[in-house]
Amino acid sequence: GEVLPGGGDWQAILPGGLTEVMARYNIRAKDGTVISVTNGGVRTATPQVIDRLAKGEDVDPSLYYMRTTTVFDMKAGPHDWMRRSAFVARGIRKPDHVIIDFYEVK
Repeated sequence: GEVLPGGGDWQAILPGGLTEVMARYNIRAKDGTVISVTNGGVRTATPQVIDRLAKGEDVDPSLYYMRTTTVFDMKAGPHDWMRRSAFVARGIRKPDHVIIDFYEVK
């Protein structure tokens, strides 16, 4: 789907290379359904990699770990199955955006 304007993301950078992440936003599916997304999780990396990420550098995602658990919420309809499954996601931090790959846990 298309990420809609608004929403936000927060991070708490903690000692030892741990960053707690939280994102909340809405996407619009191709059929027009608005789906609320909540992603909370962690990113871990060495201090050197965290410094590179903070500087906005393009860092190979194999150099850090960024995973979230995802909750989807929407009105009843064709996407309702997403409320009935568990999802995990892998985050890839780019200089000006984040790529998120979602995986349904079967």
